[in-house]
Order: sequence, then C-alpha cells, then structure tokens
Amino acid sequence: MAEVREWITTDETAETYLSRVSTSRPPLLLPPLHRLPLRPGNVVEIVGPSPSAKTHILLQVAIECILPKEWKGVSYGGLEKSVMFIDLDCRFDVLRLLQLLKLRISSFHQVKNELHSARDWTCDEELIHNCLERFLYVRCYDSLEFLATLKTLNYQLQTKSKKLASRVCFLMIDSIGAYYWVDRASTSMPLASKNRKLFSLQSVIEAVVCEIQNCLRVQPMLVLATKATIFGDKPVTNDMKRPFRKWSSQDASGQHTIESSAENILHREYMPSAWQSFVTQRISVRPSSSEYCASNYDTTDEQVYLAQWLLPPLGFKDKFVIKDAGISAVP
Repeated sequence: MAEVREWITTDETAETYLSRVSTSRPPLLLPPLHRLPLRPGNVVEIVGPSPSAKTHILLQVAIECILPKEWKGVSYGGLEKSVMFIDLDCRFDVLRLLQLLKLRISSFHQVKNELHSARDWTCDEELIHNCLERFLYVRCYDSLEFLATLKTLNYQLQTKSKKLASRVCFLMIDSIGAYYWVDRASTSMPLASKNRKLFSLQSVIEAVVCEIQNCLRVQPMLVLATKATIFGDKPVTNDMKRPFRKWSSQDASGQHTIESSAENILHREYMPSAWQSFVTQRISVRPSSSEYCASNYDTTDEQVYLAQWLLPPLGFKDKFVIKDAGISAVP
C-alpha cells in the first residue's frame, strides 16, 4: 500500500514522464508494423502463406534493434538492444542476417557520403561483432526442446552479460505452428507419470503460453511470432466456404503470387484457443496480385506485399517492398 500511495502522490514532470516512457516502450517499427504503437508485453502474430516475407520482417526488425544509436560519429538510429530469436522452422541462415546487416550499415554511409559507393566501403568488423553480440539465437527441433528453451530462457539471459540480458527488447518466434502436425499426431500420448498431463497439442500450447508469460514477468519484451497459413474449408466459423485459390506462374524473383483477392483468401485458424487468446495483435501479410506490380511505382521489378491488421481490425491495407537494405512502404 505504501508503494501505491507513493505512486499516486508523486509529482512527475512532463520531461521525466517522456524519459520514462521512451525507455520502456520501443518506437514505431518499420513497415508493415508501423501502424500501431507496440509495447513490451504485446504478442504480435504475423500470419501469411509461404512465401510472404514473414521471416524477413523479423530479421529487419532485429537489425534495427541491434544496431547502435551512434558509432564512431555515424548515427545509425538503432535501438542498441538485444533480440532473442527462437528458430522453430530450422531454416535460419546466419549468413543472410550478416549480409542484410552489412547492407543496412552501408546504406547509412552512402547517405552520409554519396560519392562513397557500397563496393568501395569496407565494413567495420568491430561494429558487426558488436551488433551480432546482441542477437541471441536458439534453434529447436520439436515442442519439447521449445518448452525446455522457454523454461530456461530467464536463466540463459542471466548467464549472458548484464548489459545484454537486461536490454532484451524482442522475443521472436519463427514459426509458432511449425510442430502443429507432429503434436497433433501425438495427441493423448501418455507420459511416464499418471499424475502428469497427457501429451497433446492443447497441453503443449498451454505450457508454451504459460512459460512465455513467466518470461515476460521477469523480462518485459515485445513478442513477435510468425505463423504459416493453412487453407481449407473448415475454419472457425461454419458459414465460411472453401475459397477459390489460383496460383500464378513464378515471377521474376522466383516467387509465387496469389491472384485471387484478399477477401477470397480465407485461411483456417489451427492454433489452440490458448494461443489465440494470448495474441494481442495480429497482422496478415501476403504477396500482392499482379495489378499491384511494383513496376507501377518504381522502375525495378520488385515483389509488392500487402499487409492488413486483423487484430485490431483496420479498414485499409498497406503495401511494402522488401529490399536488401530494409523494408520500404509503397504509396
């Protein structure tokens, strides 16, 4: 009660308030996550078909997080904080992360000195090492390893240096539904002790949610989780019918595009209710149809992606393109 009374009676200036809020709440993120103010404790689900740049969005957010605010006189505008990246898809490419990080760094130098090309510029290896030190990576091969990682997450952060552990800003999970079919096939598999719960998809997800909540109590983080879509005729509501889907031939970038409109593409929710109720925000991303070709906006033939907030529902869609030096919104 004394702490509550002190909090109520405290006379806080506007400068102190802004300073306190800015340290506990990350700024608006890059597209397509820029529409809503997100704070530690939020659980954002990025859902979409494959490929729809879900993992790339995580990597670009991670790069903006691990970049320093300033380094040797150059302003990078990064958060200078750590990222915990849990790879459930087991397709993470560290060389790709390194390439994107170097390209992002070189873009700042090109802005500073337009006569200095990216080819002639040599990346500061000390800066690269400093950034990658803040990228904490874990790979899991099944749900039990995932649960074990979450149970020991706080301990793993404590074993890191205090500078890294105390400044973890994002918990990234790629992708949360990776073991859905395996866990579903293992439904009601009894464990050694009769007092323990049966191993099932529902019990696993409940345990995952519980462990993430425990982690967030000790270390407040913004959770970003990707999830692949499953298309079918049995969504949550029975009045939704099977959508008609047509896939075009591969485009110049080697990726498939969806020709049917977003309203016709209905994906079924397959994660248990424990996870659905845990998610606080949900955004849908997908490759755009042919009428939104990037050539309409630029001279380059780049794939344009569409993003739409489903939770909370926003009545418009954002367009963005994926570039090696970052993600750019399309007007």
